[in-house]
Amino acid sequence: MNVDDIIYVICLLACIGAGNYVRKIPDKSQKKYISTALGILMVFIVSGWNSFHCFVSALLGAAAVIYVHPSKCHLAAFTVMFGYLAFFRLASKFGLPDPPGHINMIQMVMTLKIAGIGFEKTASWKKLKEREKNEDVEISEYDTAVQSVDIIEIIHYSFNYIGILTGPYYRYRTYRDYFETSYSDYAPTIKTTLERLKYAGLYCSLYLLGNYIWPLEYALTDEFYNERSYFYRLMYVWPTFIIFRMRIYTGLTLSECVCTMAGFGAYPVEADVANGAGPRKPYKHLTPETYKGEYTFTAIVNTNVKDVEKCPTFRETMKHWNICVQYWLAVNVYKLFPSKKYRTVVTLLVSAYWHGFRPGHYFCLMGAPFYVHNEDMWDKLIRKNATGTKRKILDALFWFFKFFCGSYLGTAFLLVTFEKIWRFYSSVYHTCYVAWIVFLVVGTVWTKRNKAEEKRRKRLEEKKEEVEGTKAEEDKKSQ
Repeated sequence: MNVDDIIYVICLLACIGAGNYVRKIPDKSQKKYISTALGILMVFIVSGWNSFHCFVSALLGAAAVIYVHPSKCHLAAFTVMFGYLAFFRLASKFGLPDPPGHINMIQMVMTLKIAGIGFEKTASWKKLKEREKNEDVEISEYDTAVQSVDIIEIIHYSFNYIGILTGPYYRYRTYRDYFETSYSDYAPTIKTTLERLKYAGLYCSLYLLGNYIWPLEYALTDEFYNERSYFYRLMYVWPTFIIFRMRIYTGLTLSECVCTMAGFGAYPVEADVANGAGPRKPYKHLTPETYKGEYTFTAIVNTNVKDVEKCPTFRETMKHWNICVQYWLAVNVYKLFPSKKYRTVVTLLVSAYWHGFRPGHYFCLMGAPFYVHNEDMWDKLIRKNATGTKRKILDALFWFFKFFCGSYLGTAFLLVTFEKIWRFYSSVYHTCYVAWIVFLVVGTVWTKRNKAEEKRRKRLEEKKEEVEGTKAEEDKKSQ
């Protein structure tokens, strides 16, 4: 780990430790201001004077949410925040110093938060307008409250120390609930945090060990390309991707611990909580003083690690990876984009743009749909109806290819530049891309043959029924 990574981890651990103190502050207003002050301190420690980017973008985004009409403020906030994200990443082009790497994550999360308030405000405004025409339309107290959100409240939400460094993304409603309800006083915060810290320690240990044995830097050396075999180079994507996952798991798990120690995102199980979205059923009647059921922190869980590692298909894996961000993209981009034909492509482009402008992000994120299309096709051809031992074998094969694909694309994400990516892919003769094309051609031919066979079978059945019907009519006439 480099010095920046060590500082980052120390800041995350400090935020976890602060949670036990913040959670016990009785005065809600004082609690909010202390949480914001801690967040600003963390941003400054990690970013130094580059933290001005966060303040400028937050003020601009807040102005868009507040001063643009509610029917359009979501578009204004989206444009401002994603536009500033481009300016932030191209700072050197404008004579400004390049921001340190870790502030990039802070700016990314802040972009989703402030743009997200705009989308929430517009959605609530539309519900209120519908209610004026139809009294059967259900609205909540939150739908009215979000219409009057002010700049101070948006700054509090944006710079709250909980999630400021690595996320997870959470809605403004979840943030508001934290200061207006007392669930955090009764949820098993310490127990949940300690349990997750054990896993964070495991992921970090595996990351350090793997990075020591198979450093990514080795894949950039002439020795790697001149003295190592084709098979060695191709298989090197496996440990590289494992190391990458362990690094991500460590950061995400620690960021979840920041939430759980503070009791942030704690809701009764009966609230039917979804990742990122928060409660989907009424919950305000479940008062903490009388509620005897269990609590859940699902709202702030960003990745289900066990499911990511165990499930056999890439499509299924995506449902468990970066869930809170996927929720934001699904609700605010995919569902709202007017063209159904292009909404998937646009959502992926927004995701790639949000991650960064480097070629590796686009090689990785835009390559995934190509593999998923192949996977879906072959799932229907050979796996969907398989049972018993055959199903287990196919599950294992799909799991292997899923991680092979993820490792191959993930390596591009890590190598970043087009030159490095192309050098590596050329050294392994673009094996995965060639294999995907072969599987696509074979699978397409096989699928068309099956469809033709199915049509032929249906025609024969229809003809048989027609012959039998004619014969039955002739038998009636003869009688």
